[in-house]
Amino acid sequence: QVQVEESGGGSVQGGGSLRLSCSLSGFNYDRTRATNCEAWFRQVPGKAREGVAALDGWGRISYADSVRGRFTISQDKINHILFLQMDDLKVEDTATYYCATRPACIQVGRPMAQAEYKYWGQGTLVTVSS
Repeated sequence: QVQVEESGGGSVQGGGSLRLSCSLSGFNYDRTRATNCEAWFRQVPGKAREGVAALDGWGRISYADSVRGRFTISQDKINHILFLQMDDLKVEDTATYYCATRPACIQVGRPMAQAEYKYWGQGTLVTVSS
């Protein structure tokens, strides 16, 4: 059973930084020989979940316009961890952040679409104050 677990959320003042981590486990194949498509999403109560950053099996990266230049997605392939480095945080970045993965994937048609990903974590809350 694939497990996805986020960590690293918390409270920070505007302009500050946080790094989110997503631990991925339970895959029934050798991840050194296959790739996943992975992404970070976020959601504010009462609003739709939106894609923030995505990384496909080719290593290609996509960012939402609202975070480009401030957020960086990366991965530790050996330890199966996905990261989201968030710098110059703004109040509007306040949300619950979710990690998502699609196993044995090279690329997806819509990297920022929820439907492209099969497994999700429970989310980690990021609060940015002014």
